[in-house]
Amino acid sequence: MSEGYKGRIGNLIRDARTHRGLTQAQLADRLNTSQSAINRIEKGQQNLTLETIARISEAVDSEIVSLGIGPVHLRVTGPTTLSGSIEVKTSKNAGVALLCASLLNRGRTTLRKVARIEEVNRLIEVLNSLGVQTRWLNDQNDLEIVPPRELRLDNVDEEAARRTRSVIMFLGPLLHRAEEFKLPYAGGCNLGERTVEPHMAALRSFGLEVKATDGAYNALVNPKVVPGRPIVLTERGDTVTENALMAAALHPGTTVIRNASSNYMVQDLCFYLQRLGVQVEGIGTTTLTVSGLESIDVDVDYAPAEDPIEAMSLLAAAIVTDSEITIRRVPIEFLEIELATLEEMGFLYERSEEYVAANGQTRLVDITTKHSILRAPNDKIHPMPFPGLNIDNLPFFAVIAAVATGQTLLHDWVYENRAIYLTELTKLGGQVKLLDPHRVMVEGPTHFSGAEIVCPPALRPAVVILLAMLASKGTSVLRSTYVISRGYEDLAERLNELGANIEPFRDLS
Repeated sequence: MSEGYKGRIGNLIRDARTHRGLTQAQLADRLNTSQSAINRIEKGQQNLTLETIARISEAVDSEIVSLGIGPVHLRVTGPTTLSGSIEVKTSKNAGVALLCASLLNRGRTTLRKVARIEEVNRLIEVLNSLGVQTRWLNDQNDLEIVPPRELRLDNVDEEAARRTRSVIMFLGPLLHRAEEFKLPYAGGCNLGERTVEPHMAALRSFGLEVKATDGAYNALVNPKVVPGRPIVLTERGDTVTENALMAAALHPGTTVIRNASSNYMVQDLCFYLQRLGVQVEGIGTTTLTVSGLESIDVDVDYAPAEDPIEAMSLLAAAIVTDSEITIRRVPIEFLEIELATLEEMGFLYERSEEYVAANGQTRLVDITTKHSILRAPNDKIHPMPFPGLNIDNLPFFAVIAAVATGQTLLHDWVYENRAIYLTELTKLGGQVKLLDPHRVMVEGPTHFSGAEIVCPPALRPAVVILLAMLASKGTSVLRSTYVISRGYEDLAERLNELGANIEPFRDLS
């Protein structure tokens, strides 16, 4: 293994480890090795076998190096001017929630135009291992889901489960199906951390107790325990709210959930539950009242709404390349703050009259972007729970701010260290200064130029780098882009249809 490749792989391992929130010592414990060995690996000072790389990939839940044919890279030639129109695909996060919620139903669920991404593929593999039959019906990505009479909870596909962050949302529907079961979880999700403990607090009201040992959630359910008073979520999180909703759906009584998320994927889940016969009141507010059923056995057909994060990605692509394109089927109610912020920065666009999504509820518009001269906003940009600016949309403002005149402060108060990945824009010529793990200062305007960058292990920053490459002069290479495939379906190909020059390739050995 050459010195150059050892150093690159070491950097990838370090980035994936820090993204999972692991210390070198914690990773060493998972691999049954020493911290000094991990230190040598990350510094590119140790030869590695493919088997060792595969073990590390599993430990950090990241495709560091694909065995056999190698990871997919993207070669981008710019600068690009985009033109034409593009349709927003359905929501990835809603699709993931609905796959988990299909376990509530003993009948057939048909989901329309499901986002065919890696996260969805992994969840389907987990469902199949439980005995659930799934079938793609056509090239429109309609998916049929038929559960077995009895789930095979002792047969969970551990490898697939560990490669999805969504397996925790199986707890809500499964607590009604068995009094004892075990689910693998992705490394790093230790009980007591901010992202996990709120789930446990919410589901204890339904008799669920979970102990985490050896990389698995060991669940015990006391069916005599039912919610005696409203469930107050300690965190207004999307997946926490979804777990509580799914648990409430099969509780044959009334459950009140307070401080609930009212975000787009939660609303889609509520609409699906209504199709199952569950009464849900307060959709779009922070108080949900659920009248659950003893059992659900219906054939149901549901179409999740379009993805506001993909819509924001496409808006950012147009803004950064100063292009005029039409983005169709934009879920406007989940982008109103983002658009208001962009208008303050000088963004010009036209929008159509509103129409209704296939779920019969979500409001859509078509947006046509116009040539705009952007300036930095007067105030910092920061996310808030819906109806505020979406946390997943915040990173796109880094690359937008880079083409605006002036200084823009971004405050990512939710995630530890995600802001760090936005500093990768400096490799393309951006002026992005990290103030602390949560804040970056971006100064523009920027004249981007091509560079080779290893894909950050965080989804949205990875796409931000790709969009900046569209506006960069010359040739850029974005290496190891699996993380983008986890959240986007055919993003490079779809940008190419608008006039981008993005070429996927692999390093074959």
